[in-house]
Amino acid sequence: MPVVDSYPTAQRAPEFHAPGAKQRILETANRLFYAEGINSVGVDKLISFSSVTKATFYKHYGAKDRLILEYLRGQHRLAEERLDAIVTTARRPEDAVLGLIDAIVAEIHAPGFRGCAFINAAAEFADPRHPVRDIVSSHRDWYTGRLTELLRDAKHPMPGDAADELMLARDGAMSGAYAGDPVSATAALQRVSARIVTEAGP
Repeated sequence: MPVVDSYPTAQRAPEFHAPGAKQRILETANRLFYAEGINSVGVDKLISFSSVTKATFYKHYGAKDRLILEYLRGQHRLAEERLDAIVTTARRPEDAVLGLIDAIVAEIHAPGFRGCAFINAAAEFADPRHPVRDIVSSHRDWYTGRLTELLRDAKHPMPGDAADELMLARDGAMSGAYAGDPVSATAALQRVSARIVTEAGP
């Protein structure tokens, strides 16, 4: 399914393209898509804020569709890197779970927080067959899978169920914090996570 603001790729392009233009476009998309919504940001705005020509934009991405998918894949890679760093420095799997919760709480209270990028993307693309929804589903499967592994390593009696519960608490905290009170939302998340970790074996 095409996304709005698609343009033909056969644009006349200058012979020289500024170094780093592709990355600059992606960084601009990261900021604008998250802050304003994917469908609210048109190609002309992406081009203007990236300080590139229209030809350069289409040389690198062809259409907004591809940039959207690259944006979400980049968000997933960032989540992987953050979780891997937490797990690497944690002494026990329980510490990794609580460290992840601390990171989520810090993210919620950071300036410019606007909820979960993947939940936001899913809300903008209603068709479950859309490629955006495929990436969102894959990300969430990965997230729940990693939580299950950590809770299994922590000897939780029902790691899969606990991971589902923790994921739901995380979703609720991120959505509730953006729409309402971040303090109460993060406090509830911390209560749920503390209980789940306590349920794990010695």
